[in-house]
Amino acid sequence: MPGARSRHARDLGDHPRSGGIEKQVRLALPNVTDPIVTARTETLSTANADRYRSTVTATVDRLAHRLAAVDRPTTDTTARELRTRVDGIDLDAEPIGTDRALAELDDLFVREAVWFHDPGYLAHLNCPVALPAVAAEAVLAAVNPSVDTWDQSRIGTEMERHVVEWLARRVGFAAGDGIFTSGGSQSNLQALLLAREAAATAGAIPRPTVFATAETHFSIAKSARLLGLDTVVDVPTDATGRMRPAALAEAVVAARAAGRTPVAVVATAGTTDRGVIDPLEAIADVCDLEGVWLHVDAAYGCGLLVSPTRRHLLDGIERARSVTADLHKSFFQPVSSSVLLVGDPADLRRTAWYADYLNPEDAAEPNQVDKSLQTTRRFDALKLWATLRASGADAIGRSFDTVIDLAAATHALVEEHPDLVLVAPTQLSTVLFRWQPAGVTDDEADALVAPIRAALLAEGRVLIAKTVIDGRPCNKLTLLNPETTIDQLRASLDHVVATAVRVRATTTAPEGATR
Repeated sequence: MPGARSRHARDLGDHPRSGGIEKQVRLALPNVTDPIVTARTETLSTANADRYRSTVTATVDRLAHRLAAVDRPTTDTTARELRTRVDGIDLDAEPIGTDRALAELDDLFVREAVWFHDPGYLAHLNCPVALPAVAAEAVLAAVNPSVDTWDQSRIGTEMERHVVEWLARRVGFAAGDGIFTSGGSQSNLQALLLAREAAATAGAIPRPTVFATAETHFSIAKSARLLGLDTVVDVPTDATGRMRPAALAEAVVAARAAGRTPVAVVATAGTTDRGVIDPLEAIADVCDLEGVWLHVDAAYGCGLLVSPTRRHLLDGIERARSVTADLHKSFFQPVSSSVLLVGDPADLRRTAWYADYLNPEDAAEPNQVDKSLQTTRRFDALKLWATLRASGADAIGRSFDTVIDLAAATHALVEEHPDLVLVAPTQLSTVLFRWQPAGVTDDEADALVAPIRAALLAEGRVLIAKTVIDGRPCNKLTLLNPETTIDQLRASLDHVVATAVRVRATTTAPEGATR
């Protein structure tokens, strides 16, 4: 192959095997026992089950060693150094063999990974993952099923359908259905597609319109553009960022008067920044009155479906036509694991597409591709199956309750801290705050939000996020680790404050910085 030889393969000779058909290269990387490089890709098969065992065991051993040594969410390696290391690998160089490649992967990627299970990781909607689900992910990688048609994964199809039916019942759908997707963005896209098709059953839909809020996830506006929907109307919210049902009713009436066709209302059960839940019952009343599809984006708040103490916060979700649930958020599942659920199975059939070679319309088997935007599709339901069988739904719900309780305690810490300002309340597990001690102006505090986050990220000890609330920037914590303690949160906040002091001492706020 063209290209310079990698540093791992330099000065190595080629050694012909018998018959001269394949070549092998023996390398000298420490702790690697099988340096054989063959001319064909090494694939998993019955014949090399022992090789599979030794390869995966060595990989897991290295990973467990890394995991046991984690003491911060990531390293302080600079972005330039990371890029240099990656650019230094010539993918056209002489191959180095499976064992060496995996050892290199450990050194290049795992060493520099961002660990969501570390208590210092407080940035985004990333969760530590359930151990049974991690093991199930290993099963998926080895078996490599695709649950698009029955004949490709007969038992997998049945298991996914069983999990979907269970989730639908948790929502409150008596006879619902659904499909696993790659994430909340895809689930939302498919929901709006179904809503558009439902609105079009009577013919053309002039100026199709979706109703959401400024707090709604960006995937809704993006999906509307992809689907050719005319407008996304931002319905006014109350002081906490929740959709106002009365304003929604007025917006729908006004849209119809302007010649628009209301296609869908998107209510959010757990907004990304504020972590609040739109009033689902009252919104459902408006949708029922106006005959508009109600989609509930519960990507974040879906953990409440199994909460022993807070399930009531989702009252009204059962009245939706469709629901998004991101299990790789508040169900503690590895990415990817999301699902779109519908109350009426017929709604999923609105976009079915049939191919004679794959899923003919007259097929007797239950082909999941009939419901999905994807063809080849992972059997992600297996991970939730393993988690439910191992620890049960209540355990997942208690874990989500724990992070919500932790957020409430952290809000109290912020309110008590003389140098921090709590920006907004939450119903879930976000903490919006700003470093602004006495004597620091609004403009200066706003200008420091991004540098504080950047300084923390460069250091790697505590990772936080930033956003904009009511026109002003602020920092943000998203708590999704049930093992994190309030003492650890207190220490993290103290570190944020110390970093802010240091950043302010070395940073001059730009002239004319605006709020």
